[in-house]
Amino acid sequence: MPGFIKQYVRFVEAINYRVGRIVMYGIFLMVGILLWSSISKTFFLPSLWTLEMAQFAMVAYYILGGPYSIQLGSNVRMDLFYAPWSIRKKAMFDAVTVLFLIFYLGVLLWGAIDSTQYSIQYNERSYSAWRPYMWPIKITMCVGFVLMLLQSTCELIKDIAKIRGEEI
Repeated sequence: MPGFIKQYVRFVEAINYRVGRIVMYGIFLMVGILLWSSISKTFFLPSLWTLEMAQFAMVAYYILGGPYSIQLGSNVRMDLFYAPWSIRKKAMFDAVTVLFLIFYLGVLLWGAIDSTQYSIQYNERSYSAWRPYMWPIKITMCVGFVLMLLQSTCELIKDIAKIRGEEI
């Protein structure tokens, strides 16, 4: 593989590694929000913001943590068939299936960008009693989809290298 492709893979994986490691601690944010929700409902007046804020935190946790999950190879596979295959056969199968993922993520990103533009243009708010602006979480989703697309292209490059008998 040419040097610039290896640099691209290293750069994208470094970004997704750092983002994933930071976002990994978002679970504590969600626990804190839900704990406050339980405490406030029991001892004080119920908070209007806790349910939606926990949902926003969960979306950020999953969307921004997805590329890191792919990087670690912790995605779900059908190991019944996949496990006994050779490394080259696994790479060929992964190279084909990652193309479907890239297409799917492209469609998601296209829709997310359109939805984000609408949200910013019209100051879209949630329909709940708290009524938060929607654009911050939609921007987060767009960033997550871009990072996932970049990581998916890295996986495709690594699979092609394995098929050719190289390692990145």
